[in-house]
Amino acid sequence: MAGTERLRRITEAVREAGRIGVAELAELTGASEMTIRRDLEALAAQGVIERYRGGARSLLLRGVEPPFALRAQEGLEAKRRIAAEVAGLIADGESVVLDSGTTCLEVARALAHRRVTVMPLSLHAVNALADGPHLTLLVPGGRPRPGELALTGPLTQASLTALRFDTAVLGCCGLTAEDGLTAYDLDDAAIKRTALGCARRVIAVAEAGKLSRTALAHVAPVDALHAVVTDAAPDDRTERLTAAGVTVRTV
Repeated sequence: MAGTERLRRITEAVREAGRIGVAELAELTGASEMTIRRDLEALAAQGVIERYRGGARSLLLRGVEPPFALRAQEGLEAKRRIAAEVAGLIADGESVVLDSGTTCLEVARALAHRRVTVMPLSLHAVNALADGPHLTLLVPGGRPRPGELALTGPLTQASLTALRFDTAVLGCCGLTAEDGLTAYDLDDAAIKRTALGCARRVIAVAEAGKLSRTALAHVAPVDALHAVVTDAAPDDRTERLTAAGVTVRTV
């Protein structure tokens, strides 16, 4: 099992069990106990778990988003496919407001050499776009959330409401036909709502697992979205989104 996948499995196992031993994690992943101990030290440094002699306990509640550094390595190939599809939907000359999050960071990288105008809502994406030779970069004000570096607060909202964009690309923590687009963080949800209201077209990006998940803060119903780009295979989740009037593009 690859290191990134193993860390994901360990995080999920500790989160579900609350606490779990090294030997049990070694059996679950097929790795040695020495490797598991190194993985636990890495996860402890990220604030995901707390180590104790012989095992670990979770520091993440089920309704809390894992740290950015951990999520950034999960499903990376799928995120890049989603990003490429989104970039293909954006024409040269468009103005784009780009949400925070790991999938949107890949969208930023896919747009970095395009002739477009982009306002990214995270410092991670600002950095990814900063050297684009043909790109016009608009940097909003705001307060970056630790780790996430997502920009939030009244300065970010003021930056958004001063402009009108062709397209908003929004990330999400959960997306279902019943509950719409949701986020874990209340401040993040407020910024997403503001961005949505400043664009003619709204594209949501969501890995497959998010299409059966509802997070704490409601952002918008699905009929506020024009398209969803996902790596989910067509199933009842995508069918319900389509029935609600959303174009679903799978990659």
